[in-house]
Amino acid sequence: MKPNASHRWKIYRSGGVDQVAIQSRDDLLNLDHLDPKLWIALSMPTRGVEIDPRTLDVLDSDRDGHVRHPEVLAAVGWAGNVYKDVGDLLVSDDAVVLDRLKDGPVLVGARRLLRNLGKPSATSVSLADTRSAEKMFVDTVLNGDGVVTASAASGALAATIDAIVETRGSVIDRSGKPGVDRALVEAFFADARALVAWHAEADATRLPLGDATGAAADAVRAVRTKIEDFFTRCRLAVFDARAATALNAADAELAALSAKELSASCAHVAGLPLARVSAGGALPLGAGINPAWQAAIDVFVARAVVPVLGARTSLSEADWRGLLDTFAPHEAWRSARPANALDALGPERLRTMIEDAHEAALVDLITQDLAVKPEIDSLAEVEKLCRYQRDLAKVLNNYVNFSDFYGRSGGVFQAGTLYLDGRGCSLVFEVTDPAKHAAMAPMAGTYLAYCDCTRAGGEKKTIAAAFTAGDVDNLMVGRNGVFVDRQGRDWEATITKIVDAPISIRQAFWAPYKKLVRLIEERVAKRAADAEAASNAKLESAATTVATADKSAGGAKAAGAAPASKGVDIGTVAAIGVAVGGIAAVITAVLSGVFGLGKWMPIGLAVLVLAISAPSMVLAFIKLRRRNLGPLLDANGWAINSLTRINVPFGTALTELPRLPSGAVRSLKDPYAEKRQPWGVYLSLLVVVTLAIGWYYGKLDRWLPEKATRSQVIG
Repeated sequence: MKPNASHRWKIYRSGGVDQVAIQSRDDLLNLDHLDPKLWIALSMPTRGVEIDPRTLDVLDSDRDGHVRHPEVLAAVGWAGNVYKDVGDLLVSDDAVVLDRLKDGPVLVGARRLLRNLGKPSATSVSLADTRSAEKMFVDTVLNGDGVVTASAASGALAATIDAIVETRGSVIDRSGKPGVDRALVEAFFADARALVAWHAEADATRLPLGDATGAAADAVRAVRTKIEDFFTRCRLAVFDARAATALNAADAELAALSAKELSASCAHVAGLPLARVSAGGALPLGAGINPAWQAAIDVFVARAVVPVLGARTSLSEADWRGLLDTFAPHEAWRSARPANALDALGPERLRTMIEDAHEAALVDLITQDLAVKPEIDSLAEVEKLCRYQRDLAKVLNNYVNFSDFYGRSGGVFQAGTLYLDGRGCSLVFEVTDPAKHAAMAPMAGTYLAYCDCTRAGGEKKTIAAAFTAGDVDNLMVGRNGVFVDRQGRDWEATITKIVDAPISIRQAFWAPYKKLVRLIEERVAKRAADAEAASNAKLESAATTVATADKSAGGAKAAGAAPASKGVDIGTVAAIGVAVGGIAAVITAVLSGVFGLGKWMPIGLAVLVLAISAPSMVLAFIKLRRRNLGPLLDANGWAINSLTRINVPFGTALTELPRLPSGAVRSLKDPYAEKRQPWGVYLSLLVVVTLAIGWYYGKLDRWLPEKATRSQVIG
């Protein structure tokens, strides 16, 4: 279906955010013509959201862990080519009715799948059907992935597959078992043919001692450098007789060894010449060999010298050269050996595999496996179809718009509900990157409580819960609550960090008064603590004085005399009088101003209250207007494309306050209630005192008879 160029989009407003509605077939067909700037999101992580991760993996075509704007459009476009009416996608369902699909490979694949499941007459295919079919194909030996396991063959051919896995590695089959593909089979047999051909070149020239040639060549190789060194020194002695003395161990060198703890394996000993150097000398094969090399020379004699040259007590340079010539063809052949890991299998077994055409048999088996690939691929397409039918509308309603979130049906980014301090907070995010959250959270303008959550079994996670209703008086680091995730599992939650921000205008109204009360409480507590400390110090001083009175000068007299009482400090009395006078003056001034307003007194009181609360309320109003969901989602890997505001009414709905059940009967009788204070009496006394002060200053004269006015009573 072609998009309609004149399509009219419906824009709705929810929670203070303008959003594009996705409600019809035409909306889906024209989605690729919608300006991306109008999309709420342009990228969403494939993990940490309440959508089946496998569905998101299907959407994530580049496997980068994020579903991006073009991938969503590609999914809608694919569905448009499969459905007769792509609007059917907007109704989430676990099953797809076959009659709603266009003729094509997906419909053919769905019908083939149902036939394989023994349901040829079924009119719909479900996600459960695709899972059953996948299990069926996984459990079969040929499942269309071009990989065969040992269970796909038998006898010698199965043993060959095991040998390939052991020596060349494996490819994991759809069943999860290790197997081989065509590339591995061809590489293995190429190595096998090269190794068998190399073994076939072995003849009497390359193996002069038969099977013992390898050990003999190894023995020659172990001493070759040291023997070459010896005969070179002997030739130099022939060249110049003076060299014989210089090329043997020097007296100073031997003397230095005398102070060391020596052994046959000592590096200092091994560095000395192999034997005594003389002009044209022969190498002794018994006595006279450097002790560090004696064992290697003995092996050399037993494995190479005796079998080739016969028994002897010394080795001339000519004999040495002849011995090297004997083993030269073997060394050349050995250096040409193919470098692979098939030696452990042995040439006979490799030759049998080649002669029995195991390579062709395995390639044929892989070809049979690939023959069912179209059927398996169609299964993947049918699974995609069923997943899109169930989840694509949910993706769109949490991507193009946030209708699930603003419609209170639960955004996919909401992790669950935190119950703490008599509230249930539904705007909860799982914290995947604490450092990024710490940087982004203040920009959200939301009161956040970060909590560490744990479950039995050691599971842990960190969440950030937004408190958008109530007050913050009892929210503090260390408080415990219960977090219930979207699967209904409960976690123990403990507040570890708080990001402060206004919750409501009502909270801001009372904030200055609560702050004043807290300051007064703190000051009173501090004064009481200071007074108690001073009192305790005086008591301690008095006790010390009494306890040591008999040791002081004139102790007896002092002990018999009562301590003189200290008179009242006049300065203290004066200070108290000044304080009382100051307080009285302030109260008098306030009352005088209020009563002086006459009939405007209520308005004056309201203005006074607003003067105190207005700054806090204005600041809260500004901050609440800036409250934004975007930074919190960005911190979790989303790419939010617009201002996802949380206005006051919507925010209040995201945090549920405690309410009594409807129809509940409440009893106010409390057997342990505290004794009630006579607040009525106190209030009455306050009113009487206030009226008396007002009368004394003449503020009530206008409402009183002339004989009752202040001027007539006291002049």
